[in-house]
Amino acid sequence: MRKRFFGLTLSPLPFALSSVGAMLFASCSSAVAQQPKSIPRISFLASGPRSASAQRVELFQQGLRALGYVDGKNIVIEYRYADGKVEPLTALATELVQLKLDVIVTDASIAIDAVKNATKTIPVVFTVALDPVQDGQVASLARPGGNLTGFSIFAPELNGKRLELLKEAFPKITRVARIARGGTSRGAQRIQDDEVVAKGLGLGLQSILVKSADDLEGAFEGANRAGVQALIFPPSVFVATNQTRFIDLTAKIRLPAIYPSTSYADAGGLMSYGPDQLDNFRRAATYVDKILKGANPADLPVEQPMKFELVINLKTAKQISLTIPPNVLARADRVIR
Repeated sequence: MRKRFFGLTLSPLPFALSSVGAMLFASCSSAVAQQPKSIPRISFLASGPRSASAQRVELFQQGLRALGYVDGKNIVIEYRYADGKVEPLTALATELVQLKLDVIVTDASIAIDAVKNATKTIPVVFTVALDPVQDGQVASLARPGGNLTGFSIFAPELNGKRLELLKEAFPKITRVARIARGGTSRGAQRIQDDEVVAKGLGLGLQSILVKSADDLEGAFEGANRAGVQALIFPPSVFVATNQTRFIDLTAKIRLPAIYPSTSYADAGGLMSYGPDQLDNFRRAATYVDKILKGANPADLPVEQPMKFELVINLKTAKQISLTIPPNVLARADRVIR
């Protein structure tokens, strides 16, 4: 029986409490449903300077936009640049890890190692790993096994192709110097492989090994005194780290040379043949997307190069009074004039 006090009707207590509880539950459920999802945060750690990395960043952003991601709208990207120096990479990698990012994207082997040492949990997508298995960055190409995966530019057999291109561009050469850092069994095997190709082309291959960048000037002068007629540089972290010095010292002795990737020709090297590294930055967006959607980097295979480019820098050829035959120019994917 309901009781009345001053004209008010009181409902039985259990019914009143259940009604209030239902209203509160509905209100809370609505608030949870309307709460926005957190925006993914990723980083782009470049080993080079901002200016040299601009095109790579743009291609990475293009890849993200194609997948529906827009920086500042539904994704946040933190950018860091090491300006071509090894020393800042450790501090930059540590700083990024402290931001508790969802994914870290990076480029060359020196940057990959810095990030690998800084975190074992944040997913890492690399773009231009040289030899990630040999360098201990992943367990295998098919199953990386840790928190790192991405895209490799590893293709050691291309050095034979570079020797072929040198001989085709400069048919009269008979002696080529191969300048690299020594001290590894892997390097010794590659020298033997290159010597086999050189012999088949009628070329004498002189291998000049150095211990550090301090030895480079003496190595180039020694090659010049020995009467070599062209130079070849195998892909390595050492060559990449000292790219400017290799290009400048080659120009100093005015010899034709072929380099392992397009960045060298863009920076003033005469010729380059190698994987299209820029394509990897666009492709990296696909791995970022997969990881943000729940994929485990340990299960995402490291992808191998898909595109290769021959680039010829005619400005450099003119500066050292060299002529590139029309048939070689016709084969170039890009000519810098």
